[in-house]
Amino acid sequence: MTIESPSELQGLLRVGRVVGLAIKAMREAVRPGITTLELDAIGAAVLREHGARSAPQLTYKFPGVTCISINDEVAHGIPSNRVVKPGDLVNVDVSAELDGFIADAGYSQPVPPVTPEIEWLVQCGQKALEIAIGAAKAGQPLYMIGKAVQAHADACGYNVIRELNGHGVGRKLHEEPRNIPNHFNKAARTPLKEGMVITLEPFLTPGKGRIFTAPDKWTLKTQDGAIAVQYEHTVIITKDRPILVTAV
Repeated sequence: MTIESPSELQGLLRVGRVVGLAIKAMREAVRPGITTLELDAIGAAVLREHGARSAPQLTYKFPGVTCISINDEVAHGIPSNRVVKPGDLVNVDVSAELDGFIADAGYSQPVPPVTPEIEWLVQCGQKALEIAIGAAKAGQPLYMIGKAVQAHADACGYNVIRELNGHGVGRKLHEEPRNIPNHFNKAARTPLKEGMVITLEPFLTPGKGRIFTAPDKWTLKTQDGAIAVQYEHTVIITKDRPILVTAV
């Protein structure tokens, strides 16, 4: 969507705050011994407290309120009785709807003890999102975001997972532009416009970056078993730095 009124801006910021609060509560609860179903319940409670609903459930009938992916699971992990273990890398991804507005965010939380390899991947993943945010300005073509992210990933020694991208969001979970690459793709020439609402969500991995869909038909995993990180915000494009809708 494109923000066209103060009421739309406030509506989007309200749901963005709820998503941010859910992410915060879930990542703070990540610890050895907790199950992903218990983490999902924590996120669900935050949404319920604010009158929000799970966007993946509403849109795709996803079998969970939030997506929780561990280690080589890149995205769309189904909450279950799987127990979080020491050294795991846990990604929580929350998309919510409130009063007709939708926001989406994600965060990869390492579980102690954190190896130097995971620490570096986490640092590079967080920086990749910062770089994507810095590149997202009105008037710039979409490919400038991916160009900046890929250059950073290369410098870190990681690959971008090219099959997963940012997208438009706001009234629906996935809107135009439906493909905001995290790698340099000159074909992505659509210009960013002021007021445009999009997700920025780089995925980095030390592996080759190819993924497949697990037998549960939802979870996306790396083909080579490599771990991966994702950090994501919903943002509103401006002439300068974007507005971070899901930051709390």
